Amino acid sequence: MSSPYILDGKAVSQATLARVADEARALGVAPGLAVVLVGSDPASQVYVGAKGKAARQCGFHSLQFDLPETTDEAELLALVGKLNADPAVHGILVQLPLPRAIHPGRVLEAIAPHKDVDGFHPINVGRAAAGEFDRAMIPCTPAGAMILIDQACDALNRKLDGLEAVVVGRSNIVGKPIAQLLLSRNCTVTIAHSRTRDLPAVVRRADVLVAAVGQPELVRGEWIKPGAVVIDVGVNRVAGQGLDASGKPKTRLVGDVAYAEAGHAGAITPVPGGVGPMTIAMLMANTLIAAKRANGFDEPRI
Repeated sequence: MSSPYILDGKAVSQATLARVADEARALGVAPGLAVVLVGSDPASQVYVGAKGKAARQCGFHSLQFDLPETTDEAELLALVGKLNADPAVHGILVQLPLPRAIHPGRVLEAIAPHKDVDGFHPINVGRAAAGEFDRAMIPCTPAGAMILIDQACDALNRKLDGLEAVVVGRSNIVGKPIAQLLLSRNCTVTIAHSRTRDLPAVVRRADVLVAAVGQPELVRGEWIKPGAVVIDVGVNRVAGQGLDASGKPKTRLVGDVAYAEAGHAGAITPVPGGVGPMTIAMLMANTLIAAKRANGFDEPRI
């Protein structure tokens, strides 16, 4: 059996960002993205920095608000209200997690739905659940995963219509939205989770498998149907071998799928370098969509 087709998220994300930049230049109005970071969580700082870099790469009007850990909910809500009212800002992203004193639900609901480029506002969630994808903002990771699924189907000369898809994970950020997107493409979809009876048997049915459960290498190679498209959303840091330059134990990143055991898959995303880069690319695409909607233009076909 031949090796699986490797879905290179880095390459696809760069191509996506290039198309977004072209569309943004043609728009005549710089799409505005405001990112709000509260506190000094190192991982959040890295993510926010990467988002700002991508926004500048696309020629966006990029704003970053770094607020201290002591910021209270009222102050954050006041900033969100100000950004909602700013016509130069088309997309607003409040980086999670937030300090314990701030209720994330209230903050996310305060963002104007048409500027909610993360796709987390209840109105956008509801529109997506109703199949109104032309009016919703689709969460970035599921949207990027769908692009990779389409690329896999093209490479394998398949159509999604009628395929059996299994999503392992039921989060509001990935599991549920990707299931809705796959349903909209006429897949037969099963959402599995930690309490699914005989999870290996369920996974073995999948023509398209999306693993988004956050458990390192939970999905073993023997669970995967030969020729399946495998989308691994998980990013888990586990112990590596030896010590780093500072004398600390080395770590490495793995997905939710035992990648080395999945040589019989038809196509698969690596970790890192698979779905992860697509998330930021789709954030830029959503910001462009928001800017086009605000200015009465047809939406891009990213």
